[in-house]
Order: sequence, then structure tokens, then C-alpha cells
Amino acid sequence: MRSEQTLSALLAVAGVAHFVAPEPFEEIVPGALGNEAMWVQVSGVAELACAAGLLHPRTRRAAAAATALLFVAVFPGNVQMALDGGGGRVPAWAAWARLPLQIPLVWWAARVSADAARRGRASRA
Repeated sequence: MRSEQTLSALLAVAGVAHFVAPEPFEEIVPGALGNEAMWVQVSGVAELACAAGLLHPRTRRAAAAATALLFVAVFPGNVQMALDGGGGRVPAWAAWARLPLQIPLVWWAARVSADAARRGRASRA
């Protein structure tokens, strides 16, 4: 499986989970944002849209860039989960340990975007 397909699958699973089991996601929406259910739905739709966009060469570059931005945008939720001691769903140490894992996710999405741009330039040459 190619990198963009794997990233797409990850996003698709996460996006579907936002609708099938929204409670864990609602719990980590920072309180200052309010309306937790709406934010979970918006982020679920964004993940599904990015997942779909990654699968087509014409939309891959933009979808991968949007994915990198999405990973940055949801980071406050991960911080909130760590501050809440894992929220009773994961051990506190795991909630803190996952924070630096956002860095390779952002890098992965940025790499897929750069690769798509490179492939696009090569096909036009």
C-alpha cells in the first residue's frame, strides 16, 4: 500500500469513528470551543474529506496539505486529553506520550503533498 493510501485509510477510520463513537472525541474538545458535538462532527467530516482527496492524483497535493493542517488543528484536543490525565480512557502517561506523535503525522502529510507536487511536475514535463 502506498503512503497516501495508508494515510487515507487512517483518516477514514478516524473520521468514521467520530460518528460511530463520538463520546471520546467530545471529551477532549477544549471547553473554550463549546459545542463539543459540532466540533467532533466538523473534524470527522474534515478527516473523511481529506481521506477521499488523498486517493485521487488531482486532489492529493491539496488534500495532503489540508491533512497536515488538520493534524495541527486537532492538537489542542490532544493537549486537553493529556491535561485531563487521559480522560479515563487511556493512562495519563500515554496521553502525554502521544503529543509528540503529532509531529510525524504532520510530516507524513506534508511529505505526501510534496511527493504529489513532484509527480505532478514530472507528468507535465
